[in-house]
Amino acid sequence: MLKIAKVKRGSLAKSLGLEVGDELIAFDGLACEDELDYVYYTETERFTLTVRDHRTGEETTLAVEKEEGEELGLTFEKNEAIRTCQNRCVFCFVDQMPKGMRESLYVKDDDYSMSFTCGNFVTLTNLSDEGLARIVRLKLSPLYISVHTTNPALRVKLLRNRFAGKINEQIKRLAEGGITMHCQAVLVPSENDGTELERTARELFSFYPKVRDLACVPTGLTKYRDGLHPISDVDKAYSEKLLDLVDKLNAEFGVNFLLPADEYFVKAERNFKPASFYGDFSQIENGIGMTSKFLSEAETELAKRKESVPCKTPKKTLLVCGVSAAKVLRDLVETCNAKINGLQAELLPIENAFFGQTVTCTGLLTGTDIASGLAEYQKTNGEFDEVLLSKDTLKEFEDVFLCGMTLNDLKARFPFANIRVNREGGAGLVRMLADKK
Repeated sequence: MLKIAKVKRGSLAKSLGLEVGDELIAFDGLACEDELDYVYYTETERFTLTVRDHRTGEETTLAVEKEEGEELGLTFEKNEAIRTCQNRCVFCFVDQMPKGMRESLYVKDDDYSMSFTCGNFVTLTNLSDEGLARIVRLKLSPLYISVHTTNPALRVKLLRNRFAGKINEQIKRLAEGGITMHCQAVLVPSENDGTELERTARELFSFYPKVRDLACVPTGLTKYRDGLHPISDVDKAYSEKLLDLVDKLNAEFGVNFLLPADEYFVKAERNFKPASFYGDFSQIENGIGMTSKFLSEAETELAKRKESVPCKTPKKTLLVCGVSAAKVLRDLVETCNAKINGLQAELLPIENAFFGQTVTCTGLLTGTDIASGLAEYQKTNGEFDEVLLSKDTLKEFEDVFLCGMTLNDLKARFPFANIRVNREGGAGLVRMLADKK
């Protein structure tokens, strides 16, 4: 059900007599669940719309005919309800977070509407047959699906949900319905890797190209795992073996179907795949190809600079990053220092005291850890002119760190420095270092 918050003046909805407070109940006799129904049906030229009058409660069905591309002209009250996760995954990251953080970080969403609109991964374990049929009917494609394994018994074990074993039938039905899927497997050592990963990859590839790819992602382990399922961290040997298996299977399939997370290349001390390996970077938000894309963008921007580019004023710049990123950014920083006159850029790798040293990615750095790292640097090396942060350390659309500290809070602690956020990838970093936005 959708409750109307606004009716656009002169719109088709206005001519149909719809008013603020009225509720949309059904399209073509099918219950209206959320705005996905509205978006789908209002892109068609003919449909029926059942409306509940806000004054009388009477329900009326209207026949709607519209021109192609014509808007209905409605805005709705926000519905904050989402489908939540019913699993108790042995590798769940939310279960490994400390208390006292902002409430939204503890929400375990498993909502296919958010998978379609935002690229969030869903397990489909809370999905009814009717929900599956709705996805196909509304053509909600692509979807991002946490498969983890296609072995039914093993999936039930890892997700600790007795309904988790239906994934093969669900994938088959979605593929037959024309839905494109991007899948992921969070790999738990000695559980769903090795021969089990081979099985999963081959069974999913049988649905290619509807199942477009399979991301291989390491389990995120924080220091807050007391009482949780024991999981070991991955090392160089493990990462080398995983990357060899990925190469073997991709060669067998003839396409880059398996996409390993960047962290495996760092742990294995191997060169990253070229940016072309990742196609359209459909899983970049999953840590897949992010480093290759960033370095490629930076190299392209640097290549435009045939001669040294004068910096407006000599400055000492600190590039804040996680421990993993520092290993791959050193050469880039050295090149920038050589090509940009007056630049004194240094990497400042921050160890993650908040989540623990096993968490090494930049995106999980907190404001408190960044502030501590900057304070320690100042104590040892003196003041600095500016600090460059990655946008990944901040909440999307809001300058707030994971711990709740704001960007302004951080700036207030170091008033002598210009603290800026790089929001434009590798090319943006080069431009900011050259002081050219």
